[in-house]
Amino acid sequence: MEPVPPTIRADDPTLPDVLALLGEHLEDMYATSPAESVHALDPRALAAPGITFWTARDAGGELLGCAALKALGPADAELKSMRTGTAARGRGVGAAVLAHVLAAAAEQGIRTVLLETGTQDYFAPARRLYERAGFVECPPFADYVLDPHSVFYRLTLTASAGRAASSTGPTAARPAS
Repeated sequence: MEPVPPTIRADDPTLPDVLALLGEHLEDMYATSPAESVHALDPRALAAPGITFWTARDAGGELLGCAALKALGPADAELKSMRTGTAARGRGVGAAVLAHVLAAAAEQGIRTVLLETGTQDYFAPARRLYERAGFVECPPFADYVLDPHSVFYRLTLTASAGRAASSTGPTAARPAS
């Protein structure tokens, strides 16, 4: 039987189950990176204007993962707080959330999505996910600076990237040629 895709929707980063997942996220970031190289946002920051926060939930409402998109300008945004819960890893949740966020970004007129992630082995699955989605390494952006513990990525979206491919939700945005 095919796994049921998660339901992905804009949500409140201060809900109790989301707070637990974000707490796990921040704890892992500080356990794997020096404090000066941790750029994760806390729940209050994720609720700020200019940030859209999504959760992925299973059919029973259990939280599987989350991500946020932070506006950097009229056509640029940063992917933040991309996290799949430990129990949901390896089930395609991260890919589904990323595809949803990229499609939503394209629908909002975003042309470039940028992100920062870690260089440590812990972050290798995330880097592979981003690279499979078409992200390419780029120089630091916004307020970031060169850091041996960080790698920066960018994806240029096409105008048609927001088109849905099925009834389960938006597809992954396609990189521009």
